[in-house]
Amino acid sequence: MSVVFDVIGVGTNSLDFVYVVPTHPLAGTGTAKQPVLAHRVSPGGQTATALCACAAFGLRAAYVGAFGSDAHGTRMRDELTSRGVDTRAAPTKACPNRHAVISIDEARGDRVVLWSRDAALTLDAGELRPDVLTGTRLLHVDDEDEATALAAARIGAAAGVIVTSDIDRVSDRTRDLVDTVTVPIFAEHVPEALTGDRDMARALRALRRPHHTMLCVTLGERGAMLLMGDTVISAPGLTVNVVDTTGAGDVFRGAFIHALLRGDLPADILRRANAAAALACTRHGAIGGVPQLREVEELLSRTQ
Repeated sequence: MSVVFDVIGVGTNSLDFVYVVPTHPLAGTGTAKQPVLAHRVSPGGQTATALCACAAFGLRAAYVGAFGSDAHGTRMRDELTSRGVDTRAAPTKACPNRHAVISIDEARGDRVVLWSRDAALTLDAGELRPDVLTGTRLLHVDDEDEATALAAARIGAAAGVIVTSDIDRVSDRTRDLVDTVTVPIFAEHVPEALTGDRDMARALRALRRPHHTMLCVTLGERGAMLLMGDTVISAPGLTVNVVDTTGAGDVFRGAFIHALLRGDLPADILRRANAAAALACTRHGAIGGVPQLREVEELLSRTQ
């Protein structure tokens, strides 16, 4: 199979309804009622945002996931297409598109996400096209539809394609997904939840399998950690003025993929991914927060 794309992503897209509030509400306290300081509608979703970052960094990117047949689905497809992400292998399903309501704490930029997704948006494993999924240098999957992600990862891994992941929750299928991909990338809470070990380096070693080229975990403002062989590599986060953390982890993954495919050293992969994620935190929205490659390079040059 000839390589058509640098990266193909299988997973989620979402139209986000974002509300900025003075602080996150807590029932039974004085914060239970508070004003909305700003609101906007913003395209996002784990895999969609990561692919937009990949495209912004110059990679040939394609999205495999379902769009809804409503105006939200049309807007999401148009957003990805306008950003250079190929959506021809992404079907439209006769149901509403996935959407989320996101609360942003104005003081800290932290967010709380409430999402809704029609079951009809699920891609069945039989809808995946091996000829499409193997026509890439790298395949990226998220864990929203674990059965679909597993099927896609197995197709890619069997064809010798690099398979990265966005794993940010734990279920009875998570171990299978970790064991199938070649470069697992975890949210901070996942390694401990899977292993019971609070020491991150030990947890990554416990999760490592012979076919894993590296394992990575994002650590929020503290940066990220990577295990390659038996070597643990850490890179601190960058200090920025945080306005919205939505999509920062997805941008991290997009920058990680870009640096991995161009052959950067592991420490440089983490540094670039951290810089891209930090820049995403300084602007609003998930896809709206995706930086350009020159901005990442400029930030790195100022922080060396």
